[in-house]
Amino acid sequence: MKRSSYIKFYRAIVMLAFLLAVNGCGDGGKTAETGQEEHGTTDESHEDQLELSRMQLDAVGIEIGGIAQKNLTAVVKTSGQLAVPPQNEAQVNVLSGGIIRNIHVIEGQQVHKGQILVTIENQELIRLQQEYLTAKAGFSYVEAEFERQQQLKSAGAGTGRAQQQAEASYNAEYSRIKALQTQLQQYGIALPGLSAGKIVMEVPVRSPINGTIGKIMAETGSYAQPGTSIMDIVDNSKIHADLIVFEKDLSRISLGQKVEFQLTNQKNEQIEGEISGINKSFENDSKGVVVHAVIKKPGRNLIPGMYVTGLIAAGTLYADAVPADAVIKTGGRAYIFIVTKGDREEQKAKEEEKVHFRKVEVTTGVAELGYVQIKPLEKLPSDVRVVTKGAFYLQSEAEGAAEHDH
Repeated sequence: MKRSSYIKFYRAIVMLAFLLAVNGCGDGGKTAETGQEEHGTTDESHEDQLELSRMQLDAVGIEIGGIAQKNLTAVVKTSGQLAVPPQNEAQVNVLSGGIIRNIHVIEGQQVHKGQILVTIENQELIRLQQEYLTAKAGFSYVEAEFERQQQLKSAGAGTGRAQQQAEASYNAEYSRIKALQTQLQQYGIALPGLSAGKIVMEVPVRSPINGTIGKIMAETGSYAQPGTSIMDIVDNSKIHADLIVFEKDLSRISLGQKVEFQLTNQKNEQIEGEISGINKSFENDSKGVVVHAVIKKPGRNLIPGMYVTGLIAAGTLYADAVPADAVIKTGGRAYIFIVTKGDREEQKAKEEEKVHFRKVEVTTGVAELGYVQIKPLEKLPSDVRVVTKGAFYLQSEAEGAAEHDH
């Protein structure tokens, strides 16, 4: 073979080998790429998918049904605080300054109206009693002179000026004694005993209302000043809720509507109430109006100042709803499980038949009589089947599968 022919033959062999190598790599890459794409498609189609057999469904008590149409009570959600009417709160003060000699109650004690709370010694009180006794003794002479002048007037004797002076003195002293009597009665001093010469050194301060003693701001031996509260008293028997309703919901609120309360820190406790008053002015700049709701059965644990959430019944609502057990909440969101494949309603479904589920996010609304209003965030078929009982088990399975994949 000539040298030139040999070189051409060798080049042809190398070129053929190169083409075969390129074609092989291309097919392999395509196959790998195709396999990856197909694998990715499979993963995407099975995202959030769960499957259980009929036997497993029966074993864990999972039930499947449709989304129901329920006539639920529409509500307006509000928030506010517990409060008591002004007439059910009292600040205990003294009429004049004095030394506190005895405190007869403790914080948290139940008291009744008129019960002695503290005893105060007041030097001014001694002077007031002496003034009363002096005025009363002098009044006897003034009263006798007034009666004598009245008799002279009836007999046509005496002078008009003397009669006028006697009447003026009588009226002035009578008014003075009545004023002193009123002051002494305010201090709780019995006038018959004082008239008998029993001057009181200490006076009691009594409770103005029925209620519970709150904070005591005084001590034995301290000086009580007028205008400075010694203690406060609260009567929780008339406790109510002051709820803030915003402008957009005002048209739906009226007197007599039912309210359900939830304490902020005690969400399991349901409290019933009723709208009793609606303010006619906005609260500060919040564009909210204070709505007052009385509580039907106030409990001992209700204290003014507690924060509450109120659900005001505002008519009826015909909406999609599922049993409360069908909704699971995780990560601050709500979900239901829908059936995507394999749900057969025939009684003779095979035990080994697989049923596929997918989790769908929803927003929840009114909850009543064991049902919860839902609004799916994606459009679902009208005949969609959902898990009505046992959704918690499916959520546990989904979380377990996610951890395993991770």
